[in-house]
Amino acid sequence: MVKAKSSSTKAKLSSASKKNGTSKKEAIKSGKKAKSTEALADEIDGDLNEIEDILEKNDSEDEDVEPVVDIAESSDEAEEAEDADEAAEEESDNNAENDENEFEDEQGNISAPAPNTSVSEGSADKVNFDELNLSGPTQKAIEEMGFTKMTSVQAKTIPPLLAGRDVLGAAKTGSGKTLAFLIPAIELLYSLKFKPRNGTGVIVVTPTRELALQIFGVARELMKHHSQTFGIVIGGANRRAEAEKLIKGVNMLIATPGRLLDHLQNTKGFVFKNLKALIIDEADRILEIGFEEEMKQIIKILPREDRQSMLFSATQTTKVEDLARISLRKGPLYINVDEKHETSTANGLEQGYVVCDSDKRFLLLFSFLKRNIKKKVIVFLSSCNSVKFYGELLNYIDLPVLSLHGKQKQTSRTSTFFEFCNAKRGILVCTDVAARGLDIPAVDWIIQFDPPDDPRDYIHRVGRTARGSQGKGKSLMFLTPSELGFLRYLKAAKVPLNEYEFPTNKIANVQGQLEKLVSQNYMLNSAARDGYRAYLQAYASHSTKTVYQIDKLDLVKVAKSFGFPVPPKVNITIGASGKGVKRGRDAGHKGGNKRSKKEHQWTT
Repeated sequence: MVKAKSSSTKAKLSSASKKNGTSKKEAIKSGKKAKSTEALADEIDGDLNEIEDILEKNDSEDEDVEPVVDIAESSDEAEEAEDADEAAEEESDNNAENDENEFEDEQGNISAPAPNTSVSEGSADKVNFDELNLSGPTQKAIEEMGFTKMTSVQAKTIPPLLAGRDVLGAAKTGSGKTLAFLIPAIELLYSLKFKPRNGTGVIVVTPTRELALQIFGVARELMKHHSQTFGIVIGGANRRAEAEKLIKGVNMLIATPGRLLDHLQNTKGFVFKNLKALIIDEADRILEIGFEEEMKQIIKILPREDRQSMLFSATQTTKVEDLARISLRKGPLYINVDEKHETSTANGLEQGYVVCDSDKRFLLLFSFLKRNIKKKVIVFLSSCNSVKFYGELLNYIDLPVLSLHGKQKQTSRTSTFFEFCNAKRGILVCTDVAARGLDIPAVDWIIQFDPPDDPRDYIHRVGRTARGSQGKGKSLMFLTPSELGFLRYLKAAKVPLNEYEFPTNKIANVQGQLEKLVSQNYMLNSAARDGYRAYLQAYASHSTKTVYQIDKLDLVKVAKSFGFPVPPKVNITIGASGKGVKRGRDAGHKGGNKRSKKEHQWTT
């Protein structure tokens, strides 16, 4: 193994002392009797209702969480949350669809938002949720969720949003911004007495299906004492089932851009004329994965009059500024809770890197995972096919892992995500589809087996651990000697890193067994070939060309990390710019689907 110079602070990683023959059931251990990913996937055929069943099963395993509410119907607990007079009034509203609403005309149009004027923009010094003068149902839900004090982004964002301001926000991942935008949105629906017949009053747009499902879960908990309805539309779910619920009336809608635009253009009976709030979460990521045109069309279709807008982005790029310009009203409030921080990552995060040649990468990963079999670990790779190969390989050699990537069916992705969330320990191998916004509890280690494209991707990957103000976690990035130049970019981005040392004699020497296994198992051999090709494709697609130079790769050593003693003959495509196209449906697959004008054949 090639060693870099030792830095002033080094941490030593030790290898496995003996073989651990734990089964998948033992390694992915939750204590909540969650079904396996395969069992759940077999039960589901992709219908949105069945995705909701996964959400319901996930919640029902936790005795502190109430069962799921049907996304197109009012919560049965709404009447219990109010006193006798409020309950009687709400029951009257539900039984008489034509009762008067002071904000609603005869055609069901909601006239204008009624912001909470008792909360001024100067209220950002408040630290407790009970100081915000929230409605009873919302305050009760927050207390039941176990929250009392606001995070910095919540304290700075919620008061001006309650006062009706448009907000452009920037905050570190894990800062609590989901509550920061959902609470004001729910209060807006409550103050305007939205009912299903009024259609959609709030839309939340988010880049990935998993993040949409997570936001939906938080919204469900916050709204369980409200009578307003809430729902979700995402790619991969049953479009007809979604349309039926939209027609019934969904007051708060969480959506991915492509599916939202589809319903806006094609679902007759989808009422969105009363839209009063538009929330764009992870705006930079939405644009990065190819949804710029969809977002422009969505904003053009949606009504602008009396609409409050909120845009959140971890980075402020030119494209994000352009999106803010067309979506927000003039004079939005800009909130950046991170600008005074010395680092770009969480304070409770220990970060390091290890230097090794390509042929030792898998051996080092295997040794590390064996040593940390009782930890909760996420391993990031650059392509779907690499995830498929290493996921199959690790499971085959009795190191149980879960896999998550953009080529899976939505129901499989959903069940895998919640199985890992519920697990107390285990290993998740994934693409960057899991790198943005997802809140996975108690992750001990983030392993960047394939290096990120740029510092922003690095920051979002490590953001899956050390979440919240008191969160703790560790991260480890694999680099070859030729990739050490990436450290300069991380230093410029205020990312503190230590060098970790993993002595060569501590690495499990299983190369011979790996090559034998790949040569004798047809399925593994095919997966290894696809993974090898995808790795080269992703490497060629890196934007940081000064660091990641495919011509400098030692293909013999790279092939060994996939179990080949000799590099297989594969074709990869490289665009004229040297950059593959990132598609919206799989943010983790850097290679994209667009064929290029230039094709290289990599052989021995």
